[in-house]
Order: sequence, then structure tokens, then C-alpha cells
Amino acid sequence: MKTALEQMFSLEGKVCVVLGGTSGIGQAIARGYRSVGATVIASSRDAAKVNTMADEFEQSGGRTLRLTSDVQDRASMQALCDATVGHFGHVDVLVVTSGALQKQPSVDISDAEWERVIDINLNGSFRANQIFGRHMIQRGQGSIINTCSMTTFVAFNEVTSYAASKAGVGMLTKQLACEWAKHHVRVNAIAPGVFRTPLNAHVIDLPERSAAIIGRTPAGRVGRVEELVGAAVYLASDSSVFCTGQIIAVDGGFLAKGI
Repeated sequence: MKTALEQMFSLEGKVCVVLGGTSGIGQAIARGYRSVGATVIASSRDAAKVNTMADEFEQSGGRTLRLTSDVQDRASMQALCDATVGHFGHVDVLVVTSGALQKQPSVDISDAEWERVIDINLNGSFRANQIFGRHMIQRGQGSIINTCSMTTFVAFNEVTSYAASKAGVGMLTKQLACEWAKHHVRVNAIAPGVFRTPLNAHVIDLPERSAAIIGRTPAGRVGRVEELVGAAVYLASDSSVFCTGQIIAVDGGFLAKGI
């Protein structure tokens, strides 16, 4: 039998949808949720990866669905929400980790490149929040967790569209948190420091960029995606019931460091 503290951090009985949940940060969070008892639907555009994650969850005794989705496609988001509710009765937790990164001098960014990054990171987060949030409002409870970035707070070189989108996700999170609190729907975000993922490896592995990152991070290294799971479990669980509108930085001290 679980203690009261263990029960607060348990996700047993909760249905969690993780967008971008088949690789990188999303995959780590999806696996973390499954390890603490949640029913997890890890969705992305890649059907093969969706099936691989579903196989993994089912082999561990969990229930799941094999559904692809794309944050740029509202219909696919709605279909994912409807199918999850139809199969499991409700969605307790939505995590949005889908994203795109463009490193390029700002003077060279085309309208199409700018719009692609903004549409995936900011508009995509809004679509997902709105669709799943509507269900949670009708149900009278739920937790949404968005993904911000160090660039929500500070500038990085030549990632202007990404930074603008992630700053927008930060305010989107606060705005929806204030609007939906009366419906007992919490909206928070995690702001990872520098973590090596398939999205950013080509950027952070540049020798000059890697040295700058490590020098700017008191922990002296980049993060491991598994180190984001604790914050994600906290924000999904009953232990954070009075926490909304917050952006939790998991950054090895990056934002705290001065000269």
C-alpha cells in the first residue's frame, strides 16, 4: 500500500498523451510516466516509432493506443483527443514536446522558414492546448505541460525564429493557466536547459557552441533527457495541484549564472 506521499506522486489511473513522445525529451517523459503507473499514448508523425513505443508499453503490461499525429494538422490533433477519450474515457495529462529548430542568421531567414518554426512550436502548442484543454474544461480537471526553452528567457545566437516561438509558448502557458484555472485545468511548462536531442545535436555538437554551453552551465555539462522526468511527473501528479502558470527551468543552473 502506498504512503500518502507516494500517492501524491503516483500517476496510476491517469491517462497521459505525450506529443512528440517517440524520441528525445518526449520519449523520456513518456517512459517516465509509464514507470509510475500511467496509461501513456506516445504520439508523433512517425508511425513506426509510434508502434515501437506502443510495443514497449504493452510488453510492460500497460495499455496504450497506436495513433500518429502532427501539431501542424488540427484534424489529427482532434482525432487523437477523440480516440483517446473514446477508448479510455478521458485525458488527464497532455504534454507537448513537438518542436522545430532553425539555426540561421536572422537577415537570411525567409518568410517560409520563419512561418514553419512558428507554426510548429507556437501555433502547434496552441492547437494542442486548445483541443485537449476543451475536453479537460468539460471534464473539470486536467494538467497541460508545454515545453519552453532557455530562449524563452535569454537570447542564443542565430535561432531567432525558435526563440520567438518559445517566448510565445511561455506567455501562452501563463495566459491559458489564468483563463482555465477556474475550470481546475492547470497549464505549466518545463524549460529544459541544454539537452542533447535529435532536434539540436547538429547545433550543440559544434565545438565552439559546446564550449560556450558548458562554460555557461554551472553543472558543467549538457543534460540527459531522463533528468526532465522528475519535473514532468511533478506537474502531472496531484503533488502539484496548486501549481499553474509556472515555467520550471531544468537547466543545471544556466539561468542563475552571471559573470
